[in-house]
Amino acid sequence: MIYLDNAATSHPKPEGVKAAISDYLDNVGASPGRSGHQLAAAAGRLLFQTRRAVARLFRLDDSGNIIFTQNATASLNLALFGLLRPGDRVLTGSLEHNSVMRPLRQLQKSHKITIDILPGNAGSHYDLNLLERWCATKNYRLAVINHASNVTGSLAPLAQMLPLFRKHGIISVVDGAQSAGACAIDLQALDPDIFCFTGHKSLYGPSGTGGFYIRPDCPATPLIFGGTGSRSENEEQPDFRPDCYESGTPNTMGLAGLKAGIEFIEKTGLAQIQRHEQKLIARLESGLRQIANLSLHGPFAEEQRVPLFSFSIKGLSPSEIGFRLDREFSILTRVGLHCAPRAHQSIGTWPQGAVRLAPGYFNCLEEMDAVINAVAEIAGEKT
Repeated sequence: MIYLDNAATSHPKPEGVKAAISDYLDNVGASPGRSGHQLAAAAGRLLFQTRRAVARLFRLDDSGNIIFTQNATASLNLALFGLLRPGDRVLTGSLEHNSVMRPLRQLQKSHKITIDILPGNAGSHYDLNLLERWCATKNYRLAVINHASNVTGSLAPLAQMLPLFRKHGIISVVDGAQSAGACAIDLQALDPDIFCFTGHKSLYGPSGTGGFYIRPDCPATPLIFGGTGSRSENEEQPDFRPDCYESGTPNTMGLAGLKAGIEFIEKTGLAQIQRHEQKLIARLESGLRQIANLSLHGPFAEEQRVPLFSFSIKGLSPSEIGFRLDREFSILTRVGLHCAPRAHQSIGTWPQGAVRLAPGYFNCLEEMDAVINAVAEIAGEKT
């Protein structure tokens, strides 16, 4: 079996992830902050250590502004519903995932917000001059931008976009679901107001883990209220971080796995992981480009990107291609619209979508050759 659906969830996980989850279940098991006994204290230390690991990865000095949620979708919802007010105007991009677009559409109904969508293409080639004009004239409250497209793998130029938002007093929210762990991210330098991430993709953690970084002065209102294990004498929500955003018993078991996933990245070296994954992508691209009637949807090879792209074959539906890859060749991909219909409209693959290939660190070059041969056979060619 060749697993190429790492953009959905990375698989397999490093051995340390499974060991960390098992160790928590066997030797800790308690809830952090809910009791004073030694197992609760051990759980609390684990939570603190995971927060510190995330801060290290993103080059942040203070881990107190790292908030844990169950995934990037929950983080984005907290950011958007916690910051937008009735009548606000919002800027977003044309390659967004539905984890951004659906909350925005709901807020359009409930809060009567106005949404402007900055045009882009498969290479995240946004018109920065147009962006400057919009930021200067449209009185935006907030901008939410997908750092890495889950359809094309392209990276948005955050180093140019975020200073524009800051210059014009626009709150910035970054969807880092596909970029966290897949490329170097220095949040101290980028300085977004909120950066959302998930644990189960390129951070190698289990499902049900994720979170966000929030600037100390960002005024996001909590989305969920309840028990935090702190200030239990008070019926009002705590006003300090991270507690104010982390009501309810956390997924400590999953966060133990997330910590181990980040430690795997640190031990292996993010640069080494990137080099290997980019070799896999380059091999796939060079082979698939030789197939007639096949179109690649992603940035050019020399551009910065995360390790994924999509393709389509003239005359064949993505679902047929994906089905045959699975059943005939045991190659697992993601087909269709990838929960990002606007992105497919932007790159010209609407309404059928495309086939997405997302190799990971545990794939090898020989597997990429097998994929190329299988796609060529489906396309009716010989390699």
